[in-house]
Amino acid sequence: MKTVIRVTGVGRYLPERILTNDDLSRMVDTNDEWIHARTGIRSRHIAADGETTSDLAKIAAENALKSAGLTSDDIDLIVLATATPDLTFPATATMVQEKIGMRQGAAFDVGAVCSGFVFALATADGLMRNSGFKKALVIGAETFSRILDWSDRTTCVLFGDGAGAIVLEADQVDDDVQIGLLGHHLRTDGAHKELLYVDGGPSATQTVGHLRMVGNQVFKHAVVNISGAVKSLLENAQVDHDSVDWFVPHQANQRILDGVAKRLSVDSAKIVSTVGKHGNTSAASVPLALSEAIDDGRIKQGHLILTEAMGGGFAWGANLFRL
Repeated sequence: MKTVIRVTGVGRYLPERILTNDDLSRMVDTNDEWIHARTGIRSRHIAADGETTSDLAKIAAENALKSAGLTSDDIDLIVLATATPDLTFPATATMVQEKIGMRQGAAFDVGAVCSGFVFALATADGLMRNSGFKKALVIGAETFSRILDWSDRTTCVLFGDGAGAIVLEADQVDDDVQIGLLGHHLRTDGAHKELLYVDGGPSATQTVGHLRMVGNQVFKHAVVNISGAVKSLLENAQVDHDSVDWFVPHQANQRILDGVAKRLSVDSAKIVSTVGKHGNTSAASVPLALSEAIDDGRIKQGHLILTEAMGGGFAWGANLFRL
């Protein structure tokens, strides 16, 4: 027998307010045709006044628990990925812990921006295999609308708010059973900070700051880096990319999704894309897309899933698991 870490539940939450491209055209010098042609995005969700990252994460977590048939009393670990925490400290994960009524275990945040969920999933996997945790919530949640410069049409059109969550459970199966989390590939390169960053922070400026990005350079790095991560992960797992049933990428830009698919020779029909409806929700984008594809029946039990993402830092990576 061997220990496996299985995905047993998924959940998501999107704020009620929807901001369309036409809405944005009344705020900055842009239009629906310009935005959609360059990004594939038609709309995004925006958190209400007073609605925090932990509020979004709480609802996504509760929906994931319901999906798994569990309660907060069953969970002993929360790993939450975010670049937009409620406060500098304590960790947003601890606020979610309190809001869902979890009174045991541990909860902490992971900061890897858009690739945060990929890093959080790998982190939870390692802790569950080596530190005795049995059931975990892995959450990606963001309120990126709080750090956007709404006068900068090159960035404000790209991002939205939301949260997605999954439940992981440790289980014992026969040695020859290939199920659950099968591998991860994580990378960072701090040499490219100036291409994608927020120009504020407690230590440097004592401000929150705004997101800044050199879009064309980020696009080039994203296609190359993500493709490399996917190839390395599949090689290490001894899995051919044709064996992967579904690719669930970070929803940054439809052109990046298409570029990675072309570079890897992946059938576009195997790629889950929600960017048109949600925009780039940073660490929330992968679990949001995964939850939607499971709930609508595309992704089924037994399917082999590959997730991937790249964000500021640069930080990028991929996860492989069988549902």
